[in-house]
Amino acid sequence: MNAAMPLFQNLPGHILDNLSTAVILVDTAYHVTFMNPAAEELFGTSMASQLDLETVFVDGGPYSTLLACLQHRQTGGQSYTYREITIKPSSREAHTVNCTITPLHDLMYNGGGQLVEMSLVDRILRIAQEEQLMSQHLTAREIARGLAHEINNPLGGLRGAAQLLERELPEKSREYTQIIISEADRLQSLVKNMLGPSSLPNKTSINIHEVLNHVITLIGAEAGADLQIALDYDPSIPNISADRDQLIQAILNLVRNAWQATGAGGRIRLRTRIVRSFTIGHTFHRLVLRIEVIDNGPGIPPHKLKQIFYPMVTGRPEGSGLGLTIAQSLISLHGGLIECNSSPGETNFSILLPFANTSEGD
Repeated sequence: MNAAMPLFQNLPGHILDNLSTAVILVDTAYHVTFMNPAAEELFGTSMASQLDLETVFVDGGPYSTLLACLQHRQTGGQSYTYREITIKPSSREAHTVNCTITPLHDLMYNGGGQLVEMSLVDRILRIAQEEQLMSQHLTAREIARGLAHEINNPLGGLRGAAQLLERELPEKSREYTQIIISEADRLQSLVKNMLGPSSLPNKTSINIHEVLNHVITLIGAEAGADLQIALDYDPSIPNISADRDQLIQAILNLVRNAWQATGAGGRIRLRTRIVRSFTIGHTFHRLVLRIEVIDNGPGIPPHKLKQIFYPMVTGRPEGSGLGLTIAQSLISLHGGLIECNSSPGETNFSILLPFANTSEGD
């Protein structure tokens, strides 16, 4: 840190310590000579431990490691910003950042070096994705309502006419009118499912792990020995206020979807965690429950990933395309959200449910 002082000696107090932007200084030999607390948090290390820049991997830019980025910018001599690149320090989770690298002149800082500033954009991107999901959900409901109005009226007339016709026909000819009536009822049921739940949650204090274990029992009766389910529960999670039946239905839809995606020999992992200081849409929550349904299936193609919560969108010929739509509707009634990340070999549906205390704002 002493080598960094000539550059920062005129800064009042501990300004760098209070920045949310990660700041590091690198000398001409590419040794880290200064890190502020935000950088230590980002890289999972401290100034007492030497950060090896070659172990900080970069995805989304022209170079594979942070060291390679620094080496290129040092020869270029110009400040440069890499936007929305993913960095992954060794044994740490990946983050999306905007990274600005500024070469330092000899007179500014002990013979030269580079100043690196990294600002996290994960949260901004996530909020944008959540707003898109919520917009999709609202759009889907509006489409469904429009379809319901246009379909239910003629269906009702068709069903009534079939009932009147049935009275005029001999009994042996009524099987055809019965087909008309039953198909009209099936279509009306389909339209009702497209609209999603119509009643507000009847919230009570529930243990989420009891709910998950009940879902496992239900899916086990369907799948039998063909499905392996691993549990990764956080036992410290307190009870949450929710509608037990609606929550069972939403989680069951996700688990059933995962089972159908993996097929025989599939593996599903159910994980629960507490997330602190989390924003859903524009509402800040001090505590949020995250329930993850992770499967080892083939994954969802990127072009379909943004459409999966629309009604009638399905990757299976026999699927109705309503399971995910209904699940999103049920979680939305609880002020929560379902997110999905998918790649070949791992698909993760995350249910985010807020605990009681919230406040408005970004």
